[in-house]
Amino acid sequence: MEKIFNFEDRLVRFAGECIFFTRQLDKLFENEYYKNQLIRSSGSASLNFGEAQGTITDKDFVFKVSLVVKELKESRNSLKILDYIKEGDEGKRNLLLTEIEELIAISSKMIINKK
Repeated sequence: MEKIFNFEDRLVRFAGECIFFTRQLDKLFENEYYKNQLIRSSGSASLNFGEAQGTITDKDFVFKVSLVVKELKESRNSLKILDYIKEGDEGKRNLLLTEIEELIAISSKMIINKK
């Protein structure tokens, strides 16, 4: 994946790439469960960051970005489970897992910088 330096754009791309990844999964009960979780949590991370950008106080910003971290960690767990059971394209899973670690690190640093 090409590097994007705008955090919001990276979150949007991550959510979109998760959708593309899940479209390739076999239609098994367990895949559907984690697919739905991954789509919801990755999209929620992006949406919560959009809300964080509209906050007035640092406290509100920290709260919203904390929700971004929470949703990213949930996405990471879903991806790790899919990785463990070897579902989906391995290369794509690895790219998503690498990207999510970077997104968590960036958003965590935003919180530290605002405190």
